[in-house]
Amino acid sequence: MKVTYYPGCSLEGTAVDYAASIAGIAPLLDVELVELFDWNCCGASSAHSLNYQIALHLPARNLALAEKAGRDVVAPCALCFNRLKVAEKALLDPEQEDLGISYGGGIKIWDLLDYLTQKAFLEALAPKVVAPLINLRAVCYYGCLVARPPAVTGKTDYENPRNMERLLKVLKIKPIDWSFKTDCCGAGLAVARPDIIDTLVQRLYERALMAKAECFVVSCQMCQANLDLAQERISRKFGKDYYLPVFYFTELIALALGHPEAPKWLAQHLVDPMPLLKMKGLA
Repeated sequence: MKVTYYPGCSLEGTAVDYAASIAGIAPLLDVELVELFDWNCCGASSAHSLNYQIALHLPARNLALAEKAGRDVVAPCALCFNRLKVAEKALLDPEQEDLGISYGGGIKIWDLLDYLTQKAFLEALAPKVVAPLINLRAVCYYGCLVARPPAVTGKTDYENPRNMERLLKVLKIKPIDWSFKTDCCGAGLAVARPDIIDTLVQRLYERALMAKAECFVVSCQMCQANLDLAQERISRKFGKDYYLPVFYFTELIALALGHPEAPKWLAQHLVDPMPLLKMKGLA
């Protein structure tokens, strides 16, 4: 299946491991990702707080390009997905000031997790699992931007999404239920207000441990960064030695399908997941 792919800026920088795992599993799932030609930054995470018009024009231009390509567009980044949906709503609102960009709404904007957890994909994935990830105790962490506000994203399960859990079950992981899967991690405040990141993320660590989880599974590179990059600092700050690896859902698909490059992608995480995987007999 061919789909237009909007990678966004961070997948060419801090989230190159996420980008590599997406590129690695796509052919195994019979998905052809066609990168959007001449795409530009969507403006996340600061444009909307600086200039309203620019914040709409940046993602709106990408939507117009995607519609010309004639295929649905997939965004792996929660922030990019959110900004594309905001732009779509503005472009299709007759009461909104004309942005001077032609877009008729003829394509669908997908969050990558939603796209790859459609029923047909999950059914096709199940028989391809050669290394089931049994005994891995994981909590699914969606973050907040891919689902909210629902009036923009169109999500009906914004308080309790379940598609990542359905995916993990196909990979033979029994996900742990918890109530904090859509709590905020602080998103783009890592530089401006690391103290807020520390408070929000440490709370997530504690809640995950209370649920007896051993790791997080995420679909947002901002969430992954905040949970992974700050873990050593937060451990020192709060006087507790946290060890909670943070997997992208695409990396777990790769592991379950036996992709030989998966360990290389995981090696780019600051919190090394290999000790956990080895303890579970999964590496």
